[in-house]
Amino acid sequence: MSDPTSITNLPPLRIELRHVVAPISVILLIAILAIAAPRLVSNWDHVDWLIVVTGAFAAMACSIPGIFLLLRRQSMMGDALSHTVLPGVVAAVIFSEWARHTNWLPAESFTWFRQLTLFIGALFVGIVSSLLMEWIQRLGRVEASAALGVVFTTLFAIGLVMIRRAADIHIDMDCVLYGNIENATISALIPLVIVFTLNLFLTLGFYKELKIAAFDPALATTMGINARLMHYALMAMTAATLVLAFERVGSILVIAMLIVPAATSFLLTQRLGPMLAMSLLLGIATAILGHLSAIVVPPAIFPRLGFEALADASASTAGSMAVAAGGLFVIALLLSPRQGVITSYLTRWRLSLRIAMEDVLGRLYRSEETASNPHGMSTETLRKRTSWSGPGVLSLALRRLRMQGLIVTTPQGYTLTDRGRSEAKKLVRAHRLWESYMAEHFELPEDHLHETAERVEHFIDPEIREALAAELKLPVADPHGKRIPRDND
Repeated sequence: MSDPTSITNLPPLRIELRHVVAPISVILLIAILAIAAPRLVSNWDHVDWLIVVTGAFAAMACSIPGIFLLLRRQSMMGDALSHTVLPGVVAAVIFSEWARHTNWLPAESFTWFRQLTLFIGALFVGIVSSLLMEWIQRLGRVEASAALGVVFTTLFAIGLVMIRRAADIHIDMDCVLYGNIENATISALIPLVIVFTLNLFLTLGFYKELKIAAFDPALATTMGINARLMHYALMAMTAATLVLAFERVGSILVIAMLIVPAATSFLLTQRLGPMLAMSLLLGIATAILGHLSAIVVPPAIFPRLGFEALADASASTAGSMAVAAGGLFVIALLLSPRQGVITSYLTRWRLSLRIAMEDVLGRLYRSEETASNPHGMSTETLRKRTSWSGPGVLSLALRRLRMQGLIVTTPQGYTLTDRGRSEAKKLVRAHRLWESYMAEHFELPEDHLHETAERVEHFIDPEIREALAAELKLPVADPHGKRIPRDND
């Protein structure tokens, strides 16, 4: 059994942070918004709130399929679908315009009919795009990214040709690219609410099927789940969401919301349920922060740069929301419990500190064993014998050892306490057992054993230590003739 009091058995920082970084990050974000928002939004009117709500629903609608695309390693499929659905969009617009001009469709029904045809056209082209990619990949035996590129460029080019040929229809490409979120209306918000609700209910209704098909399609098939159907349903959901959001918030924001909140939540948690919930919260936060920055940042920056004429200007809200999403991703990248930059640095630093502490204990024990420094070892001597660790790490290691009661200071230097000697004995026992194990199982010269054991000893827990002793039949001495201490000595 592991000894929980041993410094050689301290849990790594990664495990400790995994359970707290994600919720703390979300709580801090909500707290900052709760504190800052009342002051910053005090002058907002219903138009500002409508812009934020529209952006939030667009972000949440996109983040749901974005999570499953990320898990399937197909995040760029969303970007591709945003271009490949162009023929379906153009065909839907042409058909709806034809229906209106031929009086086949009443004028009062044009708006909802156009939305319906756009939805159907996007679904159809999204599924066709997925089928074409699989067909090219299977028959042409090319990699998935190449098949994606072929279908993406071809269908997008077909859509552009259709736009040029149909000169009598109006498709505002700036609106498609940048969106029209600044002029958001209730009628523009309703389709986003509908598609978000639909995506949410489909995800909750087929949660198990989507989860298994995303992580292991082969397992899903053996369990009776049609993994291909789940794939096509996800592509259809993505395509429909993209098309309904394009006209309202623009492709830049749609693609950003499809990928960035999912990637951010993936950095913060490994569980699918919390990942989905977190991506929705991040979508809401992105909409609020994006609109705030679009209003606040230009007046705060441009006058200082000498652009007084732009002091009253405002940035693109859709672009600002995309930038806010990227900013939240950077924060998650720094604080991620698994591969965050700061977390990784702290983990390596804490490991260096633990190894330095154990090296000090080992040096002091060997010094007592050989009576080379019976009254203690000076800091300078310890620094020379643990030269791989920086002076700052060694100083902190000595301070921590004194605080834990493992060493004491004497006029001659540092010596072990009874508790410190017990800990050092475990470390030296692990070192010499590993030397004995290597000597017995590997053809290595004796002068090659110590350096390897010096590194491995820090990662041998009590269970492995006793397993080595049992394997070696409780050896008394190591290959160098030094006595192997026992725990009950």
